[in-house]
Amino acid sequence: MNSKQSLSVLSVALLGFANIGTANAQESENQDKSLEERIEALEEEIRVVRRENEALTEVAEEDAESSDASEDGITLGGAVRFQYVIADYDSAQRSRGGDLDFDIFRLDFNGKMGDVILSAQYRWFEYMDALRHAYFGYNFTDEWQGQVGVVIQPFGVMPYNSQSYFFSTNFYVGMEDNPGSGLRFLKRTDTWDLDFAFILNDELGGVTGSVRSSADRYNYDVVGIRLPGEGIYDEPVSLAGENNTLMTRIAHKWDLGNDRLIEVGFSGQLGKFNDGVSNVGERQNIGIHALYNTGPWQFQAQYSTYDYDFDIENIGVVVGAYAYFDTMPTKADLYTANVAYSMPVEIGPISNLTFYNNLSVMTNKRGLDDDTVMNVLGMAVTAGGVYTYVDLVTAQNQPFIGGSTGTDGGSTNTRFNINFGYYF
Repeated sequence: MNSKQSLSVLSVALLGFANIGTANAQESENQDKSLEERIEALEEEIRVVRRENEALTEVAEEDAESSDASEDGITLGGAVRFQYVIADYDSAQRSRGGDLDFDIFRLDFNGKMGDVILSAQYRWFEYMDALRHAYFGYNFTDEWQGQVGVVIQPFGVMPYNSQSYFFSTNFYVGMEDNPGSGLRFLKRTDTWDLDFAFILNDELGGVTGSVRSSADRYNYDVVGIRLPGEGIYDEPVSLAGENNTLMTRIAHKWDLGNDRLIEVGFSGQLGKFNDGVSNVGERQNIGIHALYNTGPWQFQAQYSTYDYDFDIENIGVVVGAYAYFDTMPTKADLYTANVAYSMPVEIGPISNLTFYNNLSVMTNKRGLDDDTVMNVLGMAVTAGGVYTYVDLVTAQNQPFIGGSTGTDGGSTNTRFNINFGYYF
């Protein structure tokens, strides 16, 4: 799997995008700062809650947005991660006491040359390598920035709709931390986050991209139409790629004082599917999210829905990621509800513990009866440059937990996962 899971939508929330709880205070004290400094303050907030480890590097493109360095230069960062897994749906693995494997080696490049902002991240796994993002950016004003290249598509709770290693189920249908090739414009103020994007195609060039495999990618994208008689993991016979998609994300923030922060937002995406010659379908994605932060507590909630309409008979849509193909329904609703508590400690090298529970439910699937449900109960441990996720995942019909979103009748499975890495 990756590196890439509802409570009441309007009552739960966490300010912004997930990791330390100090950004809004920094923003309110620095209202005259430039766009770069404002976003940098916001990024500081997400450091502990969400992915304190990933916030140091994996939100590299956000750091590039917030770069206020006066001198030219590119900084190099990255991570090396390993993982221990024991799963009840793999009897052979259980009998040998689980597996300890290499997970990922990652490099991040961020900085600026003249007035041009640069950001990129590339990942190497044992079974594939993949680009996460790579773009050029420019600050038109203190509040507006433009990006061109492989950008992160704006949608829902950002940068992650989760605190665990496993993301939410939204990730597995392409609606969380998903890159795409195109343009993105964003505005950041103390009270508003505005994002507008035009995504021409996915990061691999769509159906006609010259790649080894359309399944070798960081996040899930539509790569084909699942025809009757095909298996859910088969390589698609009928190809289709996401094309010419317009996106917007609008979020309003309230500072209630005493470290209490609220954000409520709307996201929308509207586009086409193309088989390399002509359009073969249409897509729309809609999301409503809320975040709430009160001291060490953070809450996230989101409702999202998607509807993919194709011109030919099908039993679902083929998606590709992490070197394999999977099937998901052409229409579904998703709910997420996440809570996290961040606790500074002094236990040897350990400086912080973040406890969290992430719930995802995918329901109302077209052509299917059974829901996808995933609950991740976990703890994140910060110790210098080492960051560790300890996750207990209970799920049904969930990728990487013994199932698929595109099937019925899956059993409830459990996976205990420890992912630990060094970030530099």
